[in-house]
Amino acid sequence: MSALRVLVLCPGRGSYLKEDLGSLAGVVSPAVDRFEQLRRQAGRPSLREIDGAGRFDPNLHLRGEHASSLTAAISLADLEQISPDKAQVVGVCGNSMGWYTALGYAGALPMEDCARLIETMGAWQASDQHGVVGGQIVYPLVGEDWRMDPAARARVEQAVAEIPDLYWSIRLGGQAVLGGSEQALATAAQRLPPIVQGSLSFPLRLPFHSAFHTPLLAATAERAEAELSDLDWGAPRLPLVDGAGQLWRPRWADPAALAAWTLGPQVVEPFDFSLMLKVALGELAPDAVVLPGPNSKLGGAVAQAMISLGWQGLRHKDDFVDRQRGPRPLLLAMRWPDQRRRLLAEA
Repeated sequence: MSALRVLVLCPGRGSYLKEDLGSLAGVVSPAVDRFEQLRRQAGRPSLREIDGAGRFDPNLHLRGEHASSLTAAISLADLEQISPDKAQVVGVCGNSMGWYTALGYAGALPMEDCARLIETMGAWQASDQHGVVGGQIVYPLVGEDWRMDPAARARVEQAVAEIPDLYWSIRLGGQAVLGGSEQALATAAQRLPPIVQGSLSFPLRLPFHSAFHTPLLAATAERAEAELSDLDWGAPRLPLVDGAGQLWRPRWADPAALAAWTLGPQVVEPFDFSLMLKVALGELAPDAVVLPGPNSKLGGAVAQAMISLGWQGLRHKDDFVDRQRGPRPLLLAMRWPDQRRRLLAEA
């Protein structure tokens, strides 16, 4: 049986949740060791110790200086275990700050520099360093069947057009992630009609998040360009697709351009997750998308984006669920044991 052709999609910093505690227990990983070494040098607590805490503490686990590196380290540890006999990685992308993880895995940055980039950008979002700028809210654009609701999208577009300092942050499949100032977010929360889906009520505020991917982070981008100018950029070993829909090919990608986009537009311009997937699925033609690391919420966004694209004939949620139950699922989340086994060497 031939290896699956897979697209790796690395999750962003908001992915680590209560159910992810203990993900690093007993894990042997060179990538995690790189992060731990860097954190020791910076005087930050061990990721393994934070992950091994007896209970989930939002004030600890969701803080920018910990959440970003926890998510990236667990993702990279998962990816180290994929068997080339089971899966051929045809491309890599990452949601929001998961792009930084993708850069390391694809070889555009040495792992030491990948860890430094993630540690640095995450630490700048630490509330005790006055690094949090504005915030983010999430609002659904799809109904219960995961098909796009044009009225909901129109409401969001109107809010962004009319409310000062409110911006698109991430076009996340069937969800809008909006970034803005505190006043802008408060106004948007009043204007957008409340929606309840499952156990969640929207608009939903994301804790400890800055208004990433908006012009409000201009100072952060300038600081990144100055303080991270010595990162050792190179052309990736694997194809990369970024949040603007740009495909960066091995050998042909310009390292300077890759650095410029990552430290500039990636920080201050909207991250188009849906366009990223459209390009990656269309250009790289994978059999399935692999989600490493903590990603309990990202799978829904991927499925919703697939449905909006009509990928492999998907029209609504039931189509996707049927494919997932079949012999060749379209999405493999490495936190789910049955899906993880499809990617690892036989024990």
